[in-house]
Amino acid sequence: MARRARTVVLLGIDGAGKTTTAAALVAAEQEAGRETIVLRNRSGRRWLARVSARCGLELPARWADRFETGVRVVNVLVSQVRTTRRDGLVVIDRHLVCQLVLRRVRGLAPGRTLPWLGAAVLRGAVVVVLDAPAETAHARILARGQDHESLEYLRAARAVYLEFAGARGWPVVDATGAPEAVLARLTGLTGL
Repeated sequence: MARRARTVVLLGIDGAGKTTTAAALVAAEQEAGRETIVLRNRSGRRWLARVSARCGLELPARWADRFETGVRVVNVLVSQVRTTRRDGLVVIDRHLVCQLVLRRVRGLAPGRTLPWLGAAVLRGAVVVVLDAPAETAHARILARGQDHESLEYLRAARAVYLEFAGARGWPVVDATGAPEAVLARLTGLTGL
């Protein structure tokens, strides 16, 4: 018999604190004795950027999007199956919405399948956009030293995330400050 987990999906620009907030939420749930897990839905964008740079290639945006969308869709569908086999809280770090944001920033059409699939698999989940100014997120990205995003990209992506949140009624949580403060804002807004 399939069980139903409570699912929280964290969205936002790189450097907004999705992974940090997910870890804090899981730690709080586990400390309270409740079952919880984090599922990450990466797109392979960092890996693709490293390989492209190593080979001296600059992939056209449409090709990169096809690769990243395929990887992200597979990861999201695997995560979706995993949520049906769990009790407790499932925290999902990134989702198909992230790919839709990336498409918009790159000037690509959203398509028909990706928006439909994104809406279908988000049904029943609590979706939260973690928001931080692009400058704050950029500083965090530089401090962790694992990847790079331009300030221009972060500004554009932030605007799209906030637009999506407003259009879909998703709560926006100020993700500046200490992880404990962000967690308190998140739990206060979502009732977790």
